[in-house]
Amino acid sequence: MMRLPFVQVDAFADGPFTGNPAAVMMLPHWLPDAVLQGIAADNNLSETAFLVPSDAGVHFDLRWFTPTAEVAMCGHATLASGHVVLDALPDLAEVRFQTRQSGVLAVARAGTGYDLMLPSRPVDRALTDREADAVAAALGAAPAEVFVRGRDYMVALFDSPDEVRGLQPDMKAILALAPGIDLMLIATAPGEATDVLSRVFVPGCGVDEDPVTGSAHAVLAPFWAARFRRNHFTAQQASARGGRLVCQHVGEHVILTGKARTVIRGEYDLPETGLPG
Repeated sequence: MMRLPFVQVDAFADGPFTGNPAAVMMLPHWLPDAVLQGIAADNNLSETAFLVPSDAGVHFDLRWFTPTAEVAMCGHATLASGHVVLDALPDLAEVRFQTRQSGVLAVARAGTGYDLMLPSRPVDRALTDREADAVAAALGAAPAEVFVRGRDYMVALFDSPDEVRGLQPDMKAILALAPGIDLMLIATAPGEATDVLSRVFVPGCGVDEDPVTGSAHAVLAPFWAARFRRNHFTAQQASARGGRLVCQHVGEHVILTGKARTVIRGEYDLPETGLPG
């Protein structure tokens, strides 16, 4: 057996049983993709982050897998990875990760929490009323406006936080909005206890409603900064678990500040023969 240590972390967590759980696994080298996908399916969390030591001027190479697919960017599992590394190396102030599709990401200590740096993802355009009708049908309520970034992100803007909390989305209808694309549908409104409130749905990646989504806030940070005419605001993701974070829009990057806590430590036993890939 190959024994691989793993840590489960609640990212963007205010306390026990909040935030978004992520598994973090440090590997000595990359395993076949089918094995990484199998481990992520076994973990059955929104994301499993895999780290391999890097010799390219950063600390680690980083990849993320949902139970069904590899993703291009995952904020909460990057925050969780930073927490694991910085917890193990108390003299290190910042850890940097090289990713395949999202460049170099960084996690730095920030008081009792962490600053996560991600690339900014501003929306491209607003949908027409006719295009937005399908989004309204999928969410079960009509947003004031709908915006898109490419075909990967869709932002449905509502007038009130109660509208967002009360959504009862149809996951099959969300999948039909962009067939063949792992669309992230973000419902958002001005908040009450925080400046912004949101919910995030990603059924194409095997995650119907994500608890707290860093990559969604890489879209929401420039989106709301333009509306607030300020680059700093607080945010809440109103899933069943819930989580809070502080967002800053800084040039071509966003900085998301939040807390993380380790909840499980263990080992994953992997056979050395008969593996896929």
